[in-house]
Amino acid sequence: CFSDSICPSENQWVEAPLLCTAPIKFQYANYTTADYAKTGKGSLRLQIINQRSDISFALFSGGLSNPKLITRSNSITFANPKAPVYPRLAQGKSWDEMTVTWTSGYSTKEATPFVEWGIQGQIQILSPAGTLTFSRDTMCGPPARTVGWRDPGFIHTSFFKDLWPNLKYTYRIGHRLFNGQIVWGRQNSFKAPPYPGEDSLQRVVIFGDLGKAEIDGSNEYNDFERGSINTTYQLVKDLKNIDMVMHIGDICYASGYLSQWDQFTAQVEPIASTVPYMVASGNHERDWPGSGSFYGTLDSGGECGVPAQNMFYVPAENREQFWYLTDYGMFRFCVANTELDWRPGTEQYKFIEHCLSSVDRQKQPWLIFLAHRVLGYSSATFYGAEGTTEEPMGRESLQLLWQKYRNVCVAKGSDRYSGAFTATTHVVVGG
Repeated sequence: CFSDSICPSENQWVEAPLLCTAPIKFQYANYTTADYAKTGKGSLRLQIINQRSDISFALFSGGLSNPKLITRSNSITFANPKAPVYPRLAQGKSWDEMTVTWTSGYSTKEATPFVEWGIQGQIQILSPAGTLTFSRDTMCGPPARTVGWRDPGFIHTSFFKDLWPNLKYTYRIGHRLFNGQIVWGRQNSFKAPPYPGEDSLQRVVIFGDLGKAEIDGSNEYNDFERGSINTTYQLVKDLKNIDMVMHIGDICYASGYLSQWDQFTAQVEPIASTVPYMVASGNHERDWPGSGSFYGTLDSGGECGVPAQNMFYVPAENREQFWYLTDYGMFRFCVANTELDWRPGTEQYKFIEHCLSSVDRQKQPWLIFLAHRVLGYSSATFYGAEGTTEEPMGRESLQLLWQKYRNVCVAKGSDRYSGAFTATTHVVVGG
């Protein structure tokens, strides 16, 4: 419900308007009507998505600094606010396995989640899905634990196993209610991964720091990734030429405003429902003081990794650690977590060496190391003042590993490329 009660800012990620219950988004009344302040008349077109509850609009005066509630609309009700939405595919733990994760309002006390799937045009089978969620008390601090909290609903994951290489499959997510009724999501399709070492056309898009934005032009908290709409549009436009997406950290920049995870999964649904959408952890997902992150910044807005590791599946042995390997045809991807310690002797260092050393380079010549932070800066006084020119720490040891195992390419997000050296190829793909 709307209120003009004010809660003071608790850290840099708690932004105006400082309402005690943060709105999903907001827009200025004169956005499309320049003389609104004189006439009191205007109109706005706003896009709303299913976030498991009714939606209403409120009119405030006083601007962002002193908001006062004037009136609110009647509630807008979705036909089924609990419906399964925003499917997102991922690679499984073996080359012939994929997963689909989606969001709904159905707990396991109300319905059984499942997916219907099979080779296109052939008999479809049913596979069960597991269900996860998380609560306010798993957040580490504000705004995620305070003004930015929003119930995430339930997150379901099912597995497609024993896939035939390169064949097209169709699938449909659903929930069987205990009265026998089935609630279906939309039907989608995907192409199964190629066999490891298969010499065929394999197209992987790698980027970081995407974020999200509102296509209707409205405003959000931490609203600095407006360009994500253009990037998403281009990916959708070229989707027929994409086999897999690797999004290596700083996923949606919710930074503690939980409703934005729904907005992000809705934004990338046309992509993620069709090709594997693999993610990595970045500072805006994980970092928080005293939470176990290697860097003690406030960048996650109190999320400390919990939404990211639940909203997206990754084939990690421990999803909280968020490092994993995945094979795709001629590619071996070693996905590291820059927000946890990876120096020699750590569990992550051992994983990285195992990932690099266990690949058969005759079958998979493309050995790609992926991580969020750039491994060192050759310029930028800001980073030097912070003592982070060797960020993340331990890069020299990693470079020795890359040289030892002839790592072909290293891709990172988080900043801009600023040098060229004769060695492993480094590519900065976010910023």
